[in-house]
Amino acid sequence: MEEEKKEVVANEVEEAKQAESKPVNSGNRRPRGDRKGPRRPDKRDAHKEQKEFEERVVYINRVSKTVKGGRRMKFTALVVIGDRKGRYGFALAKASEVPDAIKKAGEAARKNLHTIKLSKGATLSHEVIGKFGACKVYLKPAPEGTGVVAGGPVRAILELAGVQNVCSKVYGSRASINVIRATNEGLSQLKSYAEVKALRSQAE
Repeated sequence: MEEEKKEVVANEVEEAKQAESKPVNSGNRRPRGDRKGPRRPDKRDAHKEQKEFEERVVYINRVSKTVKGGRRMKFTALVVIGDRKGRYGFALAKASEVPDAIKKAGEAARKNLHTIKLSKGATLSHEVIGKFGACKVYLKPAPEGTGVVAGGPVRAILELAGVQNVCSKVYGSRASINVIRATNEGLSQLKSYAEVKALRSQAE
């Protein structure tokens, strides 16, 4: 009887040692050898989620500031963003390196979004003239199939806003930031058919 008891105790001790040597599996954690663990969030998925807006660099300029020790060189970047569905934004940012300036401008543009309502045929509802400083931008709706007839800065902001058929003309200053601000001023004047009808009924 005593020998049988000793054998039982020895077996229990061995089982306890084996249990201690095995890795502990807590919660949803899988053993190290098992490769079918929970999927880690992929950085590419996060990048796709953040890619809600398309980004376009319109202008990069090198600027300098003269200080006591000499000149400090920096870069300014003008960036336009948009989702091609009526939302767009733009910003100008400065940094010591070009990529940093572009990144800062893109983040600032996301905080300064504008929305427009497009008419049938992805065009403007009526003619507008936007003014800013010495720059004047004329925008005119065009029939389907015309495309975007515009210069660099105007084309960037119209295409990213989702306008596909429009004619434009720039008068006065050709500075990129002034052209974009004048274009934004013109787009902010756009009114829908219902708004124009309401204004006419009030005037009558």
